[in-house]
Amino acid sequence: MLALQQDAPHQPAVVREIPTPQPGPGEVLVRLRAAALNHRDVWIQKGQYAGLKLPCTLGADGSGEVAALGEGVTGWQLGAGVIIYPALAWGDNERVQGPDFRVLGMPDPGTFAEYIVMPAHALRQKPDFLSWEQAAALPLGGLTAYRAAFGRARVQAGERVLVAGIGGGVALLAAQFCVARGADVWVTSGSDDKLNRALGLGIGLKGGINYNTEKWVKTLTQQAGGGFDVIIESAGGEAYNQLVDAAAPGGRIVSYGGTLGPINGLVPGKVFWKQLDLLGSSMGSYQDFDAMLQLVTDQQLVPVVDKIFALEEGEQALRYLDASQQLGKVVLEIDSTAPGGAEGAADAGAE
Repeated sequence: MLALQQDAPHQPAVVREIPTPQPGPGEVLVRLRAAALNHRDVWIQKGQYAGLKLPCTLGADGSGEVAALGEGVTGWQLGAGVIIYPALAWGDNERVQGPDFRVLGMPDPGTFAEYIVMPAHALRQKPDFLSWEQAAALPLGGLTAYRAAFGRARVQAGERVLVAGIGGGVALLAAQFCVARGADVWVTSGSDDKLNRALGLGIGLKGGINYNTEKWVKTLTQQAGGGFDVIIESAGGEAYNQLVDAAAPGGRIVSYGGTLGPINGLVPGKVFWKQLDLLGSSMGSYQDFDAMLQLVTDQQLVPVVDKIFALEEGEQALRYLDASQQLGKVVLEIDSTAPGGAEGAADAGAE
């Protein structure tokens, strides 16, 4: 089969032929149809991800079809459309992941390939109304957004919610989820173009502002009619202090990333006098995943796919994501029926 692999840090990802895996007991071979990129893949490329173990097939997000069943697997039929839980070994504690928890795509083989073997319990039925590409855009981003918004920040209908950095896939999904639950949602971006595009998506946003605008906090809170009950962010850094200012008394700020690094200059008095909750959130459990998929299905929510590349164009896709050109998810289309594909491997494994 073909796979997009990272051999070492600071090198281009390479598409090559590798052996097609076969499912063991309790496992399923999935013929992947699409896989979505995450900034995690870029950080692995740059050697900026903890526990780096290379070479490895990148990718955590994927959708596809059941191609072969391992011994003892029941409840799945060959050809069934599936969406993949993007990690392994969450553990038994819903409050926090266990010590063996790890995301697909390093060190375990990821989804940037024609086939992947997964535990049967990590697969869910693909929502019928989503394309392969839309379904692939959902797992990691949707799981992260859902847990941050509802598992941690407990967003309620009628609350004012601010989603920072709306260009990213997680941020967009968080905004869509909160709107679907009846919250009033505003957004920020450092790009007027991305901001205007986001507001033009028709997903129910109340408004937004460029965070490079002078006194943006005062301007936006006036537009919103007050501070924000919930703020969902992924940057950290000194910009975090402005979010503290934007929070309403008794508000909650939930962080699912830290791309700008340590939070310098945070004034404790602003936190305790406003009775703020500062929360952390990372990925999510199987229970979170199921609840997220239920929300998506009930509300017929469609992830925003910015651009689709072929698997063979994986390195180009990574550079596109690295340049922060996207609004929404960047997706790889995978066609194992094309010349050089591995169509026969799944057939052989299913016999």
